[in-house]
Amino acid sequence: MFSKILIANRGEIAVRIIRACREMGISTVAIYSEADKDSLHVQLADESYCVGGSRVADSYLNMPAILTVAVESGAQAIHPGYGLLSENAKFVSLCEQCNINFIGPSSDMIKLLGDKDNARKTMRAAGVPVTPGCDIVESVEQAKEEAEKIGFPLLIKARSGGGGKGIRRVDSIEQFEEAFLSASSEAQSAFGDGACYIEKFIHPVKHIEMQLLCDKYGNIVCLGERECSVQRKNQKMIEESPSPALDEKTRKEMMIAAVKAAKAVNYVNAGTVEFLLDMDNNFYFMEMNTRLQVEHGVTEMVTGLDIVQWQIRIAAGAKLSRTQDSIFTHGNVIECRINAENPEKGFRPSCGRITRLHTPGGAFVRFDTAIYQDYFVPPYYDSMIGKLIVQARSRAEAIRKMKMALSELTIDGIDINRDLLAEILSDEQFVSGEYTTDFMAEFEEKHADRKK
Repeated sequence: MFSKILIANRGEIAVRIIRACREMGISTVAIYSEADKDSLHVQLADESYCVGGSRVADSYLNMPAILTVAVESGAQAIHPGYGLLSENAKFVSLCEQCNINFIGPSSDMIKLLGDKDNARKTMRAAGVPVTPGCDIVESVEQAKEEAEKIGFPLLIKARSGGGGKGIRRVDSIEQFEEAFLSASSEAQSAFGDGACYIEKFIHPVKHIEMQLLCDKYGNIVCLGERECSVQRKNQKMIEESPSPALDEKTRKEMMIAAVKAAKAVNYVNAGTVEFLLDMDNNFYFMEMNTRLQVEHGVTEMVTGLDIVQWQIRIAAGAKLSRTQDSIFTHGNVIECRINAENPEKGFRPSCGRITRLHTPGGAFVRFDTAIYQDYFVPPYYDSMIGKLIVQARSRAEAIRKMKMALSELTIDGIDINRDLLAEILSDEQFVSGEYTTDFMAEFEEKHADRKK
């Protein structure tokens, strides 16, 4: 087992990893930007080092500085958390060259699955259902030909896309060329790769993901699903498990497909296979995330397993001690992402000093965060400042419990999205469990009409 781990991240996920390490008796090394010098993860870690200026590019993406700290501090491994460098194959390769364990899959694995076109081909060959479409297109002319074959509406997707970038919906051939060039240009700017492929736009759909743990010896367990269909501009807002949409037959088939996907590439560590589920219970592979998910806490609560600790054990060479037959889920879990933003003003990000903080408590209520009273929320980073998670015996009870927890959450000094989340939880369509990825667009339109 490792004796010292560097956490190459910030905010709530850095705090989460530090706490997991402490429970395991592992020393921690934090890195931070100039803007984060007073952050909680800096205070909790055994050692902390500034790696650059406030901008992400100058600090949390500063690979030479991070690796220098890792080597000089004697860290044996680096945990990347999510976002930032967590799926950066170049960084993983540099870790490998420096003989530092990366807590996640290999650089080759990240490259393989980060190339969404190649991932589609691999999954198709392994018998995992994929969305109808075509492989990488070399020109606008070829793309138009393929689009006509696939039919409209369709999605143009960047091979190296992520976070909603490099994706365009196209409803007619007249819109196609502009959308294709726009998606390619955006992907080139964001990822240095403008290559695109095309998929049939399946609609309406639910977004369901399966959580996996895979060790170095070929053992795989699937920890069940998370429903992630409440999204705004491809960014998740509320997640839950189990999904209200899945019957046992579909759930088992989806779990088998997720395990097939991992076996097809000899995957190691924690990974998540994302699927689209249509209204006829047909599901299609979307992508495989080669990192810890933001919403991993949902699965931790519903299964009772610590995914972060298992990531560390697997990276250190441990075998999974659990088999698929020993994985059980308990009750219903719902997570709300608490963002520093103002939904009434176009979701404008909010920064400033927290003048009053009260977090909800009670049995089976969890609030993952790095904020504290008098903490200054900087303007340089993602707006998510916490994840509120509750567990109950039934979905109806979990919804009530989350609404109660939200009503108790107080964060003064900045704007947060608490009231919007409470409204969503009270919406008839959400309560019914029949919501799809269209939910937020319809919800915002409905509320806009009401305001008029």
